[in-house]
Amino acid sequence: MGSARAYIGSFTSAGGHGIRTAEVDPRTGALTPLGATDVLADPSYLALAPSGETLYAVSETDEGAVAAFSVRGGSGGGAPELLAPPVPVGGAGPTHLALAAGRVLTANYGSGSVSWLPLGPAGALAPGGGVLRHEGSGPDTARQDGPHAHQVLADPSGRWVLSVDLGTDSVRVCAPAADGLRLHREVALRPGSGPRHLAFHPRGDLAYVMNELSPTLTVCRWDAAEGRLEPLGETPVLSGTPAGDAYPSEAVVAPDGRFVWTATRGEDVISVLAADTGAATASETDGTRLRLVATVPCGGHWPRDLALHPSGRFLYAANERSGDVTWFTLDPDTGMPRRGGSIEAPAASCVVFG
Repeated sequence: MGSARAYIGSFTSAGGHGIRTAEVDPRTGALTPLGATDVLADPSYLALAPSGETLYAVSETDEGAVAAFSVRGGSGGGAPELLAPPVPVGGAGPTHLALAAGRVLTANYGSGSVSWLPLGPAGALAPGGGVLRHEGSGPDTARQDGPHAHQVLADPSGRWVLSVDLGTDSVRVCAPAADGLRLHREVALRPGSGPRHLAFHPRGDLAYVMNELSPTLTVCRWDAAEGRLEPLGETPVLSGTPAGDAYPSEAVVAPDGRFVWTATRGEDVISVLAADTGAATASETDGTRLRLVATVPCGGHWPRDLALHPSGRFLYAANERSGDVTWFTLDPDTGMPRRGGSIEAPAASCVVFG
């Protein structure tokens, strides 16, 4: 019936609870808050180990760190338990992390770099990590004065690590190596687009890049054999010119690849894009072309993160400035989200399931 727990990251510097655990109702997707811990400053992004027993969190501070938590048998009504003191990542403002090649990887927005920390026994963080520094800038002098790595993740094959850089309008493809990461190639996207996050199609041969500085999604062909990312075109995620701020934050893909959902801050909407509904040609049904179907309110203000439940039935928006996590039931035929409810979550920044 899917995951029984959700973990919500938040900014403690803005009144957040740190990391909150919530029970997930498998029938409705509803969240019931359990315990929370604020021992780590600004745990803005989380990642769960494949075992489901260890949760990793960045500390999005100028110093930049990662911490590991036990999420099995914790005290305080299900609150994660810190396993050891946080480990510095050698970069400022880590905004994202992932597990790949036996390491914890972080994307450090402030310093424009990707860091890695080895994993020891039982998922503990081990010494001996390193940093790969990005270089470059973009045309938006206010936001792209230098590199700003915003996401790092492994590709579906597990052979490559990709980092998305808002400041340089590019995606870097790296190969895991014994001594860390080695740059394989850098892929340029449209200048000024400000790529933020990337999501893979379930087939593994496409990637959708969410752009923050323009409300578009860049569709890319992904060749895992060669480690090659090829931009194919952009799709708007809003139906018209925004009246005010519009900063897309996240994209998630349906398990069958038929729909992509995105969140946009300022406009405070979830956009529904279809790869097959009403498709006129074969190219539109294979995911290389997307069509904006509709936008719906996100249930709050400033949706920093959008998360899809592993069952594919429920969608969750972490609304940072209104301080809540809102859940939606997804129509399996149309992809349309229907609001189910919300829980209070001050300065919410991400949701993961385990």
